[in-house]
Order: sequence, then structure tokens, then C-alpha cells
Amino acid sequence: MRAAIQAAITARDTLGGAFEVVALGVPPGLGSHVHWDRRLGGRLAGAVASIPAVKGVAIGAAFDNARRFGTEVHDPFDLDADGDRVARRGNRGGGIEGGISTGAPIVVRAAMKPIATTLTPLPSVDLAAGRPAETRYERSDFCAVPRAAVVAEAMVAFVLADALVEKLGGDSLAEMRPRFAALRQARLGDLPMDDRPWRFGYPAPGPADSAGR
Repeated sequence: MRAAIQAAITARDTLGGAFEVVALGVPPGLGSHVHWDRRLGGRLAGAVASIPAVKGVAIGAAFDNARRFGTEVHDPFDLDADGDRVARRGNRGGGIEGGISTGAPIVVRAAMKPIATTLTPLPSVDLAAGRPAETRYERSDFCAVPRAAVVAEAMVAFVLADALVEKLGGDSLAEMRPRFAALRQARLGDLPMDDRPWRFGYPAPGPADSAGR
């Protein structure tokens, strides 16, 4: 990377590139599958795309996944070695599914275009004179990608913190900490099922219930 940037400097040009932010330890259940403006993937993509010169954002290997079959992309469910926790066999989805965090590392990739101001003049138009002209060099960096990655870390942290506060509620860390500790962690004990059909949130009729219940 350093060699490529140095080559761009020598060529009196600028260079873009891609960077990646990974958020570890994010609990499952942040975001929403219902509201468009609360879907976690959309919020992260919008925040990172708001960084100047960022022209593309992907959650996980999104563009690579777009060229594959569903059986090659989706992460099957399984139980962990202890048999107590529901886990996935991979993280092709980048830690988000259906707008909600899965508990796996959240991976956000972004593409940044080269800076427009270059030492080598480019064709332009002189609006004062009304005729074609070349750009005048004033100042620029040569590659802002390493600095953009740090900015993106902050943007991802803001979004995740906001989603976590939505999930926990409360006005102070003292209120939030016990709620954070009580978050479901995809253990079987956190996901009780009675192994009976259900509908609209009501338990299935028992033998003593009327047929019309």
C-alpha cells in the first residue's frame, strides 16, 4: 500500500482505495427488520457513505455474494460445541441479517475515490473568461484512505451505540449495564419454545379449551 501511494506521488497523481471496519462483540438483536430507517445495515451504510469521497459501501462480502448461489452465501444455523448456544457456520452476511445484528463480527467495507485535486492539470472551464482551461493546483493530499478508515471507525461506533441505546433504554450507564447483561445471547435457555403450534402470540389450544378459542 505504501509503495502504491508513493508511486502515485511520483506520478503527480492521487490514489483511492478500499478499507474495512470490523466491530467485535456486538450483541444480537440491534436494529429492526420492520422500519426502513432503523435497519442496521442501512444505518451503517449511510453513515460510512457520508464520509467525503466514499462512493460505495458493502456489508460483508456483499458484491462477491451477489455473484453466487444462495446455498453458497447463507450462513446455516448449528449448535456450538457445548450444545447450549445457537451458532452459525460462518459470517458471509457480515454480522447483519434482515436489518438486525446476528452477534457475529459486523464487517463494513467502503470504496473511496481518488482525491480530485491533482498535481497534473486536468481539463476544466474558466467561468470568468468563459473558455476551456486547465485546473490550477492549490493543495491536496495524495491518498486519504488510511485517514478515512479511522473516520469510518468512529461513524460505525456512533451508529452501533445509538442502536444499543435504542435497545436498552435508560438515561445512564448505571441503568443500561444490567439490561445489557440480560440481553439474549442466542442460548437455548434464552429462546424457550413449547414445541406447539401458535398463532398471533397466543398459545395453541389445549384439550380443555373450546374449539372456537
